[in-house]
Amino acid sequence: MEDTITGVEFYSNVKTSEVEWIWYPYIPCGKITMLQGDPGEGKSTLIIHIAAILTKGGYLPDGQKIKKPEIVIYQCSEDGKGDTIKPRLEQAGADCNRVAFIKDDNGELTLEDERIKTAINQIGAKMVVLDPIQAFIGHNGNMTNAVKMRETLSKLSKVAEETNCAIVLVGHMTKSSGGKQIYRGLGSIDIAATVRSILMVSRDKEEPWKRYMFPVKSSLAPEGEPIGFELDKEKGFHWMGKCQINIEELLAVEKSTAKKDVAVEYLQTLLAVEDLPSTYIYEKMKEYGIAKRTVQEAKKIAEISAYKKGKTWYWHMEVGDSI
Repeated sequence: MEDTITGVEFYSNVKTSEVEWIWYPYIPCGKITMLQGDPGEGKSTLIIHIAAILTKGGYLPDGQKIKKPEIVIYQCSEDGKGDTIKPRLEQAGADCNRVAFIKDDNGELTLEDERIKTAINQIGAKMVVLDPIQAFIGHNGNMTNAVKMRETLSKLSKVAEETNCAIVLVGHMTKSSGGKQIYRGLGSIDIAATVRSILMVSRDKEEPWKRYMFPVKSSLAPEGEPIGFELDKEKGFHWMGKCQINIEELLAVEKSTAKKDVAVEYLQTLLAVEDLPSTYIYEKMKEYGIAKRTVQEAKKIAEISAYKKGKTWYWHMEVGDSI
């Protein structure tokens, strides 16, 4: 069949390629990875140590060897560059000649900013870290707006793909203690659907100086084993390597109420910006394994009302009830 049809192309014309990795199977090149966890769990410290290994060309904590030293862009809005970020990089053993940041003299940096792609191309960066994601949404942005976040992350995904650079977004978690951890990232639930890898950091309940990083979503490879590290005020940071742990016990998942808790958070997120058709909401919940009955129970808990417009039922939530 001819391949000159306007607007259509066949996969026979697509060149097959393999995914390149910063760290297999955790951080892929050319894709977006989300690193999430509760505040104070060590997310920033963890990614700084990974960046440090990348700049020196050393061994990753599971024994994988970095082929050659690479350049990293570490963009952090919460800490000072001179009194906090650089000392942390140096303590982690990073080659600061290979760690850059994007100047924001011409305005705050956002996820859609063209300066990200420009900087990657100019210095040949292999990994970009934006820490935390909430700080790069912009004044006009809204993490709970599903349509806007899909559009924003789609643009950022294209930047990652075109540059073959790994983009890591560091994010905080919602307050829910139940449910799958993929659902607990702050903001639109479409963020979890868009990124290709989601890594979570959590601490050991009995030995709180011990932390674990483990995948809760891995779209491009089998899920990797949990990676442990110690974070102690006196001893500092220390890799533990691969760990055999029971993740469900670690997170103390309350299975009996998990789905309902997640459904409530989803409804609050979806309806925080605008009213939506009930059919759309049910379909969206189904994508994440939440049954219609659970959604209806969550609707009552969240005190969401319904009204009919034409032939379509819409759900409405008062702004004061949103998360």
